[in-house]
Amino acid sequence: MHYQITGRQIDIGTALRKHVESELEVVIRKYAERPTKASVIFSRLSHEFVCETSVHMSTGLTAQAKAHATEIYAAFDQCREKMETQLRRYRRRLKDHHRRRTRPVEHLSASSYVLAADQSNEDEEPDSLQPIIIAEMETKIPVLSVGEAVMQMELSGDRMLIFRSEKTDTVNVVYFRDDGNIGWIDPDNKPKHQ
Repeated sequence: MHYQITGRQIDIGTALRKHVESELEVVIRKYAERPTKASVIFSRLSHEFVCETSVHMSTGLTAQAKAHATEIYAAFDQCREKMETQLRRYRRRLKDHHRRRTRPVEHLSASSYVLAADQSNEDEEPDSLQPIIIAEMETKIPVLSVGEAVMQMELSGDRMLIFRSEKTDTVNVVYFRDDGNIGWIDPDNKPKHQ
């Protein structure tokens, strides 16, 4: 497995690098089926160290965790614990996913835009309703089942995931609702008007 351990504007020493690899190796081998790459990024946020970890599986799923602490080793240890909790929670589903899926998750390319926030005064009428695009990027939309989409959303720690349904070949959305449940938007399954 390939490890990428970096620091954003901070130096990562050899001892920390070895500690991260050995500790993460134990967690990943215990819970994940055929991981291909692990990425760990350290940074500083005022007086604290931040550790962000991503583990990519051969099937295309990705698990992510983030933690911060006043010491860099403590930040990593908290991040590793979060990753372990996620992977342990999904161990059976990850293994089932690996057995059922013979090929990696397919990803479709799409454009992603960053729109400028409306800076006008609340009392003024905007000049135009057309938003200003300040950045354009490429993003990937995975082709998944609804169950896989929910698992990927929870593993990545995102609040929402857009995916193309394997079953209907339409764009769907799963998201965390404020009431603690998970919402699913399926445009192919429109409500009947009465």
